[in-house]
Amino acid sequence: MKLGSLPQGRDGRLIVVSDDLAWYADADHIVPTMQGLLDDWDRHYPQLEALSIELAHGAIPRKRFHEREACAPLPRAFQWVDGSAYVNHVELVRKARGAELPASFWSDPLMYQGGSDDLRGAREPVLLADEDWGCDFEAEIVVVTGDVPQGISPAAALKHVRLIGLVNDVSLRNLIPGELAKGFGFVQSKPASHFSPVFVTPDAMGDAWAGGKLLRTLTVDLNGAPFGRIEAGEECTFDFGVLIAHLAKTRRIGAGTIIGSGTVSNRDPDGSPGRPVAEGGRGYSCIAEQRMVETIATGAPATPFLKWGDSVRIEVRDGKGKSIFGAIEQSVIQP
Repeated sequence: MKLGSLPQGRDGRLIVVSDDLAWYADADHIVPTMQGLLDDWDRHYPQLEALSIELAHGAIPRKRFHEREACAPLPRAFQWVDGSAYVNHVELVRKARGAELPASFWSDPLMYQGGSDDLRGAREPVLLADEDWGCDFEAEIVVVTGDVPQGISPAAALKHVRLIGLVNDVSLRNLIPGELAKGFGFVQSKPASHFSPVFVTPDAMGDAWAGGKLLRTLTVDLNGAPFGRIEAGEECTFDFGVLIAHLAKTRRIGAGTIIGSGTVSNRDPDGSPGRPVAEGGRGYSCIAEQRMVETIATGAPATPFLKWGDSVRIEVRDGKGKSIFGAIEQSVIQP
């Protein structure tokens, strides 16, 4: 089942979307918002599933679904945290700052809490006040959980995944070193994140979802040109069960928590950091990785960070070439 939200109030209006992303049916007569669904999942899910089946068979009134009209499926969430499922990315970005990667990062995931009061839609622009801040996109996978008990195991944690989607976790690279040097984490360097038009239930993912991993190619385009064609199921050091269990080690997790994978990242088969798509490689899910590879090769980065007027597109397609979550497609503008 695919679910989304249309703008209405602070928390949007819940809708059920057809598998081909062409149609939707209002679901607010069952439960008004996505958060309301997550709060009482067992009660509302069967009703929404029945609505989804009726939509698929054309048995109920339906309306055209336009991705550009959707807000974030959860316009605000009780919690948004981002992890480090792809340690290759962490290693490359730390090298770019001249920092070594501790060996523990391969066995104990990183995680930070981001701002969750202003989560934005897939077509909303990235607001960049100063180009010198080093604006970068980060293409990632996310899951949304139900209530999760403290101390849960990674295997059991996967049973609490309610929804799967995509995020552009925007970073301001030139602000990060100064913030981290204070020893207290990200704030200004992590502006609003942008989410895919729809989130999808695990049972509707088929063989694209297994073992807490998305087993499909993540496509990233920058200004209309291929930038990344990364295999999300490969080199995923920590699956989402591990990330959820990490977060729940010392406390309960509330329904509606969004957990990100961190930037999806691949190396080349020979173990090198990877090559750009234009050179026959899989490319990258963020500019910082390409800049790091350029630095390794030539001694200096060549690819600039995002500027006003640049555009980014992030998407995942199924085995038949159809978009699973819809596309995050946005421009960078000066507010």
